[in-house]
Amino acid sequence: MSKETKEKTHADLVKDKSFKKLVALGKDVYEQLEEQKYPDFEMPLRASSNIYYDLKTRQYSVGDKKVRRSAGNVRHLKPFLQTMFVASFAARDLLQPGRTSTLRDLYYSSESAMAKMFNDQSESDNVITDVEAIIGMAREDFNIFPDARSTIFGDLVVSFLDKKTKQKRELDLTFNPDGQTIGPTMVKSDFERTGADKVICIESGGMFQRLIEEDADEQFNAILVHLAGQAPRGTRRLIRRLNEELKLPVYAFVDADPWGMHIYNVIASGSAAAAHLTGLTTPDAIWMGLTATDIVKYDLPTDNFTKGDTARTVQLIRDPRYQKPYLQDELKEFMKLKKKAEQQSLTSKSLTFVVDEYLPDKFKDIEKLKKSGKI
Repeated sequence: MSKETKEKTHADLVKDKSFKKLVALGKDVYEQLEEQKYPDFEMPLRASSNIYYDLKTRQYSVGDKKVRRSAGNVRHLKPFLQTMFVASFAARDLLQPGRTSTLRDLYYSSESAMAKMFNDQSESDNVITDVEAIIGMAREDFNIFPDARSTIFGDLVVSFLDKKTKQKRELDLTFNPDGQTIGPTMVKSDFERTGADKVICIESGGMFQRLIEEDADEQFNAILVHLAGQAPRGTRRLIRRLNEELKLPVYAFVDADPWGMHIYNVIASGSAAAAHLTGLTTPDAIWMGLTATDIVKYDLPTDNFTKGDTARTVQLIRDPRYQKPYLQDELKEFMKLKKKAEQQSLTSKSLTFVVDEYLPDKFKDIEKLKKSGKI
């Protein structure tokens, strides 16, 4: 391995791989034009009929069915042009100069190329997903991101290349008492050192701040990640890296309802919408609560299940991703209780109850479940 390769950062390696794949797509189209052919390209079919849950990888995946988009088909012409624009924009305007774009930025940038290339942002978002499927890499890998909203806090020092000084810069994630935003630079940063031995992913901002205030990162030797509801894909990528590269177990701490369980399982197993991608899931992540059992055990304030909550719980009971015994037990307990509770309901006991009693008890319970084979 050359010295240059050794010195490349994680971000450099991702950038190089994405750029090469985008250039290869453009080169293939160019060569077809040189041969005076209508250019075309192939991509995985992203329809539900071609998406399945892979028991081996423990995530949603796309099947073998493909679709071909050709400039020779008048119905394909505009989508073909849109795809080439996104691929070109990502390679030339983002990766090459080292810039990033939000989904919204790309939509407006298209206006300078051709008026009304996209009817609305949902159309441009869909074409970005097509490009992901074609090159087999996530939009974040070619520097297109949603608005950042997740944060991270804890004993972890990361490094990245400072764009102004062109020097490596280190950042201690305990520096900001509100947590560091998980943006493009954070997702692709290099991990320098940590003393943490676990990651706790927290659904709500209020509970995230509560854990920081009560020094939960020190008490439980944990890196804290605020999911902000359904975790953005960049956040899920970072969680996967913490688990895979640093060998840190991941725990999901969410509301006690089927929607909270789904937030956990998207981290663990992914979603059908991102079935064409790998590297976003953490299959060994553990749902720690709040559980239906917690509602009873701690006599927490609750709300009644709605019809939607009940229907969703029934769906999850049948879902192949929720077949672990401890998940099935809790789903059935939800059906019996027909009650739900938010994370913040723990503060009905005291502001410090979550760190004084709940989390210590929960980690003990998880070890028992592991020994019994339910997790």
